[in-house]
Amino acid sequence: VQLQAFGGGLVQAGGSLRLSCAASGRTFSAYDMGWFRQVPGKEREFVAAIRRYGSTTYYLDSVKGRFAISRDNAKNTVYLQMNSLKPEDTAVYHCAAGSGLIISSYGRAASYDYWGQGTQVTVSS
Repeated sequence: VQLQAFGGGLVQAGGSLRLSCAASGRTFSAYDMGWFRQVPGKEREFVAAIRRYGSTTYYLDSVKGRFAISRDNAKNTVYLQMNSLKPEDTAVYHCAAGSGLIISSYGRAASYDYWGQGTQVTVSS
């Protein structure tokens, strides 16, 4: 499956952005989807994940209550609504697709099979 993330940009602290990730090539609804972020010199960090039919979501503790992941299987798209953004949210955000994930694996980058190219989010203080 091919993934393309977009929607990043520059925003002031406290602002909002919505990231989108469009999928093509295979049955989108067959995949669990995740968002990760990465800053230079650090490992890729799990942000949020959503199961195939959107019934269950998972979040990094520091984004709970501020970020919301959702998906529209009819549009082959997964979203990440980011509110109350903080400077520490600055990173390149990547979407990822995986199949057969179990609860303990949603937060691990190695669990995902396909990755998008990333979109830069910069939050100014």
